[in-house]
Amino acid sequence: MGAPLRSCAVAARTLSKIWNVPLVGVNHCVGHIEMGRVATGACDPVVLYVSGGNTQVIAFNDERYRIFGETIDIAIGNCLDRFARVIGLSNDPSPGYNIEQEAKKPGTKFIELPYVVKGMDVSFSGILTHIEQEAKQKLVKGLVTKADLCFSLQETLFAMLVEITERTMAHCGQNQVLIVGGVGCNKRLQEMMAEMVRQRNGSLCAMDHRYCIDNGAMIAQAGIFALQHGEVTKMEDTWCTQRFRTDQVRAIWRPATTWKHT
Repeated sequence: MGAPLRSCAVAARTLSKIWNVPLVGVNHCVGHIEMGRVATGACDPVVLYVSGGNTQVIAFNDERYRIFGETIDIAIGNCLDRFARVIGLSNDPSPGYNIEQEAKKPGTKFIELPYVVKGMDVSFSGILTHIEQEAKQKLVKGLVTKADLCFSLQETLFAMLVEITERTMAHCGQNQVLIVGGVGCNKRLQEMMAEMVRQRNGSLCAMDHRYCIDNGAMIAQAGIFALQHGEVTKMEDTWCTQRFRTDQVRAIWRPATTWKHT
């Protein structure tokens, strides 16, 4: 992703100079969150950010989006994409979407997989290794189907995410969940999260692919919020980095909140 990010940064600097307009740096995750809040009308939700490069459970407090839990190895989207390649699923329109469709096939059976929640964090690499071995050993023999494996992988990974999201809700006293990121398009993830939230008398804010996947509108939205509150990035600071964590951003456009533990 380095090359396209740097190319866009060059274009943004050029337009800023030509038109004499301010330049505002945006954190990718914060862009997802702010787009989600605008698109769904969510006020102060617990956020589940799930994509090819990130897996985080987040809540806002004291001008920052605080990370309560995250993956300690690979992101959930990366896990799904890699497994799709192992069993030969197409990239069109995306590996994760094709896993979702495969898992919907009738007659699927659940195969027990490792369930790895460590405190508030999750781990996907060991699960991926295990199910890859299952696929290589049992698919050819007809002991399992691709649908069985896709269904089992989704159910296991999503259950882990629902668990740590519910814990965050309890800690913060929140009753609303917002799902953002490309994997957030998955209808099964939305169903499982909605059931947990319903049991807590809360509400789920979810979106379709238009705003879940990476898009320019989300960057623009977060940039507008920052600009409206006087945030401008100096030209010498307009560089790209993959080490820009969600909780490093001061979201000064949001009013202060207080958590109420439940």
